[in-house]
Amino acid sequence: MSVFSVMAAGIAAWIFGAVWYSVFAKQWVVASGVATDADGKPANQKNPVPYVLSVAAAIAVAGMMRHTFILSDITTIGKALVSGFGIGAFLASPWIVTCYAFAGRPAQLMLIDGGYTTFGCTVIGIVLVLI
Repeated sequence: MSVFSVMAAGIAAWIFGAVWYSVFAKQWVVASGVATDADGKPANQKNPVPYVLSVAAAIAVAGMMRHTFILSDITTIGKALVSGFGIGAFLASPWIVTCYAFAGRPAQLMLIDGGYTTFGCTVIGIVLVLI
């Protein structure tokens, strides 16, 4: 696992997120309450800041997961899949649920965003051991 694997894993998770949120776009817009344009698409869709921040965040997560994987001797696809899924489902997603619950956000938003963190971390884990 190298700096290249961290970059690749973060970018892979970001690409997965683009697909994930394309699939759940309509539901996410409704659940999130984000401002939309006349076509029903997020009003800030052309703003590069969320995209830059999200890829940087995915790379940061990949970097910490790499560190954890090295310390834990996670070197196989099976271990990476279980560990990545576990990190997403039992470390990242519960924080989203906690924050959203106190903010009164809809359960559907918790599921969509928590699903992304769970499966995004799974993607990161797999890519880290492959590269």
